[in-house]
Amino acid sequence: MISIQGKGVSTGVAIGPLYYYHRAENTIRRFITENVEEEWDRFKAAQAKAIEQLGELAEKARAEAGDEAALLFETHQMMAEDLDYEEGIESLIKEEKQNAEAAVSDIAAQFADMFAQMEDAYMQARSADVKDVSSRIINILTGVVQGGIDSDVPVILAADDLAPSETVQLDKSKILGFVTEGGSGSSHTAILARTMGIPAIIGVAGQMKPEYEGREVVIDGSTGNIVVDPDEQTRLYMLTKLEEQKKRQKLLEQLKGKENVTKDGQKVRVFCNIGNPEDVPAVLNNDGGGIGLFRSEFLYLNCDDYPSEEYQFEAYKKVLSDMGGKEVVIRTLDIGADKQIDYFQLPKEENPALGNRALRICLNRPEIFKTQLRALFRASAYGKLCIMFPMVTSVWEVKEARKMCELVKKELDAEGKPYSDDVQIGIMIETPAAAIMSDRLAKLVDFFSCGTNDLTQYTLACDRQNNDLGRFFNPHHPAVLRLLKMVCDNAHKNGIWVGICGELGADLDLTETFLSIGIDELSVSPRSVLPLRQKIRDTYVSAVRQDVLNQLLGDDVPLE
Repeated sequence: MISIQGKGVSTGVAIGPLYYYHRAENTIRRFITENVEEEWDRFKAAQAKAIEQLGELAEKARAEAGDEAALLFETHQMMAEDLDYEEGIESLIKEEKQNAEAAVSDIAAQFADMFAQMEDAYMQARSADVKDVSSRIINILTGVVQGGIDSDVPVILAADDLAPSETVQLDKSKILGFVTEGGSGSSHTAILARTMGIPAIIGVAGQMKPEYEGREVVIDGSTGNIVVDPDEQTRLYMLTKLEEQKKRQKLLEQLKGKENVTKDGQKVRVFCNIGNPEDVPAVLNNDGGGIGLFRSEFLYLNCDDYPSEEYQFEAYKKVLSDMGGKEVVIRTLDIGADKQIDYFQLPKEENPALGNRALRICLNRPEIFKTQLRALFRASAYGKLCIMFPMVTSVWEVKEARKMCELVKKELDAEGKPYSDDVQIGIMIETPAAAIMSDRLAKLVDFFSCGTNDLTQYTLACDRQNNDLGRFFNPHHPAVLRLLKMVCDNAHKNGIWVGICGELGADLDLTETFLSIGIDELSVSPRSVLPLRQKIRDTYVSAVRQDVLNQLLGDDVPLE
């Protein structure tokens, strides 16, 4: 039995085999083959498997987001069996005696360059298609698994860390829990785990060994403890804890349908954070009052090229329709910093967290912004939509974004395409600048939603991804809480509502503080809805408000 200690970032117990995330190699293995027929057969088998995979993806996309979404994979299918493409590979294998991986890579480069040189925009877009198809075939040839997991049973997934683009591709049905060497409590792996309602542990660098793969592992997300090959006593203890976890969940189920109201009658809305349309059932199953944050960038992360208006429209429409009239706040594109997408071709930055990201990209590249806003406003006809702009620092940015909204609505009117006249426009408060300017910004929007992960990062000058900073990254810091109080006051003075959509919203140690300063909405992972509801219903705000405000604003604020 081997015990490993990390930091728990998503509570719960999981037991299962350990599986290491398998990432594609950056370099293609090259060699001269004497058995050309064997290499050709390898290619044909990989080609057939790729076409089969693409067919399955097309059907899944059609069911989830419509025919437009399926078209991308169907185009890739045709590309995989294109005669010129196949003949080029055959020539390199049979005449040049290249191995299959090298032949596919070289022909892919030739075709991609050829398409990129064409004047027609449609044909230029095929450059990315041939790269994607070829990458899929090469992955099959080299044994790299699409989605990173090749297992018939659910596993505890271990990795150094996972990029947002990698978490999007994971087969979620095969994951019991996460263990990562690096990361932080606000990393995308941690956020995904909390959304899925499964345990996750970070910060185990140097402790996970390759020989542990396939062995039984128990993880406890509340304590950060990992046990490899648990003895019977440890295993029984963890199984008992797992049963207690299930019993507690059953007790919480009794809160479904109840109000989020304190003992003295103060109400607060409890909404959910999601990353894609497939998360909606978790929101409904956990009785979320709405969606307070739909991270739309995950639609972009899941594509190999800029997602079309139609693709986005179908995704937004599905979420709004499935929520049955409940409020849905969709954040516009928020990439940059730790969320990089190759096809955006963003230049490398020394400090990307302070660079070209989120609304800055949208205002600098209006064609991308306009496409998303058109899809959003069209989808608004199918539910109660709120649009939210991230990474705001000044008044002029909001005015420019609102001008684009008006332009899009005029275009849709001219085209006779329906949209709702009741779309609320809001911004994220995630920079100190936005918090300090919130009195003026409140006059331009219908709501604020505070992104506490980034607000903490920028206020304390602490990289939220750097787990080594430990106690220096303190979301409970009085400076952060004072900014939230300022934002609340300025919002309410101007008659707009204010929410919290950062991970801090689910921190039960701060629920009394949020209620005391007047937060109107808390948006959390679906699994956090019922525990938060219980905390709210157990709180008597009038009995604690003055103490909370004295501690927050008075001279007796603790130094820590």
